Amino acid sequence: MFVDSHCHLSFPELSEKLPQIRQAMSDAQVDRALCICTTLEEFDVVHALALGHDNFWATVGVHPDNEGVTEPSLDDLLTRAALPRIVGIGETGLDYYRLGDRTIADMEWQRERFRTHIRAARQSRKPLVIHTRSSSDDTIAILREEGEDAGSGSAGGVFHCFTETEQVARAALDLGFYISFSGILTFKSAQDLRDVATFVPLDRLLIETDSPYLAPVPYRGKTNNPSYVPFVAKQLAALKGLPVEDIAGITSRNFERLFSDVKS
Repeated sequence: MFVDSHCHLSFPELSEKLPQIRQAMSDAQVDRALCICTTLEEFDVVHALALGHDNFWATVGVHPDNEGVTEPSLDDLLTRAALPRIVGIGETGLDYYRLGDRTIADMEWQRERFRTHIRAARQSRKPLVIHTRSSSDDTIAILREEGEDAGSGSAGGVFHCFTETEQVARAALDLGFYISFSGILTFKSAQDLRDVATFVPLDRLLIETDSPYLAPVPYRGKTNNPSYVPFVAKQLAALKGLPVEDIAGITSRNFERLFSDVKS
């Protein structure tokens, strides 16, 4: 019924409890999940989750905020993208939130890493999983520069755990991307984000947990897991004036349309 389009089941907080989490998912009618890769070092563990469970799939990518890890080459990403049950490229994008003493100019390494992922996505014909934080102008600009314009050669993808403005959502939608909302949507302080979610068309919506982070109300502050994704769906249902079952069906079909390899 529900699909968690972005979770980190390879992280220790969740991997150590995987049988219990899978049972909780079943109880909550969460029947599929996409396991997201954040480093090449982590890839084999993430991939094993997808290979070992017929309702899990995986991505390959290096998170923009990860430093001191193996820098992915185009070949690194393409070789792994061709493996069974790898359906997307990412988590990738830009993150200027923790600049510290650095300037945005100093983050050229992030921008080059992002371009490598975009090129891998276009060559492998697999969608991008985009992370953007305090960097939306550059994120959109680089996608455009690399040819992501909703045309036939575009990889497309999803802006995951969306927390940006309606203006950024419009730009992402214009480029052909989907928008995914997490448990943040349920936070009392997130009215601006709920307004954005109300604006996003139903055929471009996805839901996620980004677990183990960002547990939705009523579990805020606790370790998140995919069984909590229905709470995101319930919030979207309230915003759209639809039954939660409709949101479950719509977001599941959107997931299948974007990550088309899950049906093969």
